[in-house]
Amino acid sequence: MDKKPFVPFVPASQTMAELTFKAVFLGAIMAVALGAANAYVGMRAGLTIAATFPAAVVAMAVLRGFRGTILEENIARTTASVGEALVAGAIFTIPAFVISGAWDELRYLESTAIMLIGGVLGVLFVVVLRRTLVVEADLPFPESVAAAEIVKAGQGGQTGAKYLFAAMGFAALWELLKNSAGIQFVQDSTRRFVAFGESSVEILGERIQYAGGMLVTSPHASPMLMGVGYIVGTRIAAVLFTGAVMGWLLLVPLALFLNPGLSAVMGPDDTMRDLAEQIWLNQIRPLAVGAMIVAAFYTLYNLRTSLVEGIGKALKHINLSGGTGDMERTEIDLDLKKIFVAIGFASVATFFLYLHFAQALGGALVLTIAMVILGFLFAAVAGYLVALIGSSNNPISGLTLTALLISALLMVLLGVTDVRGVAGVLGVAGVVCCAAGIAGDMMQDLKVGHILGGTPWKMQVGEIIGVIFAAFVLALPLMALHKAYVIGSAQLPAPQAGLMALMANGIVAGDMAWPLVIVGMFFALGLILIRAPAPMLIAVGMYLPFESTAAIFVGGVIRWVFDTRLKRMKATGEEKQRAENVGILMSSGFIAGESLMAVLLALLFIGAERVPSLIAFQGLTGDAAPNFYLSLIAYPIMLYLLAWFTIKKMREGGLMAAKVGE
Repeated sequence: MDKKPFVPFVPASQTMAELTFKAVFLGAIMAVALGAANAYVGMRAGLTIAATFPAAVVAMAVLRGFRGTILEENIARTTASVGEALVAGAIFTIPAFVISGAWDELRYLESTAIMLIGGVLGVLFVVVLRRTLVVEADLPFPESVAAAEIVKAGQGGQTGAKYLFAAMGFAALWELLKNSAGIQFVQDSTRRFVAFGESSVEILGERIQYAGGMLVTSPHASPMLMGVGYIVGTRIAAVLFTGAVMGWLLLVPLALFLNPGLSAVMGPDDTMRDLAEQIWLNQIRPLAVGAMIVAAFYTLYNLRTSLVEGIGKALKHINLSGGTGDMERTEIDLDLKKIFVAIGFASVATFFLYLHFAQALGGALVLTIAMVILGFLFAAVAGYLVALIGSSNNPISGLTLTALLISALLMVLLGVTDVRGVAGVLGVAGVVCCAAGIAGDMMQDLKVGHILGGTPWKMQVGEIIGVIFAAFVLALPLMALHKAYVIGSAQLPAPQAGLMALMANGIVAGDMAWPLVIVGMFFALGLILIRAPAPMLIAVGMYLPFESTAAIFVGGVIRWVFDTRLKRMKATGEEKQRAENVGILMSSGFIAGESLMAVLLALLFIGAERVPSLIAFQGLTGDAAPNFYLSLIAYPIMLYLLAWFTIKKMREGGLMAAKVGE
């Protein structure tokens, strides 16, 4: 039986305002805002949240006041979501330049060049792949379908924007009250070292005294992190927290207990708490990196069939005619001949960027060739995987690690093994990661547009504008966050960038704690053999500060309470969708509000070096010290908002969208 012909929401024969200034301008502003927010949450929590859902809601709410059409809303959402995708590629790689020692500080020009070249190449690669993956392949695109349903339902008048903006306001105010650069009345976490009693163990006939202890930490009272846990769900939050338990409550106490001589290195002002933190930083995190390496390749191995199919579909039926002929509006892409010329120009720009990094002509040429080949293949893979599992689950860190390993080995073969080689390798990883991130996000956006009846070439132009605008701006919040909170610290651990830095230094410069990394690899192998869920997440949980993963787990527990209440109430499918929609909108608001306030405070902190009055509001605290007990207020509030308020609203009219990633 033949399949029924696809008919978009807006028929191809119908024309309406689409690629307009107001749509692109709104999209570009949202791209920067959502990108800055995801930069903070990504480096702090090790996870980024897809921006398609909140971008769709904001676009509907804002453009409705300007009589915007559904296709203008689609352009604004498409342009906006590239900010999150671009910054995901950036934070996984660019901070590695600092962590590895290749740079003393984040550099604006080089960071912008990596994001600009990688982002534009991602868009260009996807233009080549669009027809194959979006139109011809029968792929599910779960998040694209959900986003399209949101936009369709929003045409009835209810966008749900009030929940998003109210949650943003609450989270921003809370961040202002708990951030050390704000009006800090709230201490959002506390730590205490619990000492063990002395034990005597006989080793080779000699009795040795052991002691040690455990560093106990409360979760961050963070609406942002709890919102992340709510969105990713109870299962993923629990797996991530398992890594934290293994790292902080098993391996750190074990290291303290088995190494009684460590106390001898403590200075007069050092405490056991300081020692425990140093063990986690310098011994447990390299072990976690080893686990991440194996877990990343295991993830790719599990997806091997999809990877091969994705590459095959990408290389098949590429039409270079570039003509539109009698094609309908909804089938017209940018001219592919011009696209390939643009890829050539971008490759030349990449060569000069790598020449700047590696300062070796042959090395720059080899890295450029590697980047173009890997960039296209991984863009195809990322687009295909997004079509299967959604952009929230796109394993771009694993793809990037593969590119990094290949380019690192090439640098070693060419003899470029100093800091220049490290910078060149990270440059390849940065461009490939940005390209893969943009490719996955754009493929999802183009599928939404395909469902709604958008014009492909107009959406592609919007994506290019969004990438260019975001690339020139997003390096600034990255620099501000580093200066205010320090990349690689407990406040901003940037786990994926730490992995990239360790691998680049280890292979190219020969500077790696290999015994710890190898032990971590065997640990991940053990997890794989017992079929533990998501070994990569367990490794990331070991790498992150305990208070961050614990807060994400609290969000997962709140989601479990929410799901349990829905089951007990025997909610219908429609009611469940409404409640989930409100919960995800509010969680997105918590993430955006807290993140944007943290970025704003970081910018004010830097500006105060020249204009001290910018942080005069900090004096409102007087002599009051931050209070930990005030932070406990956040938990019942979040529990009520996400597990009770959402269900209260489900019987009211609302959006009919499925949850993000479903």
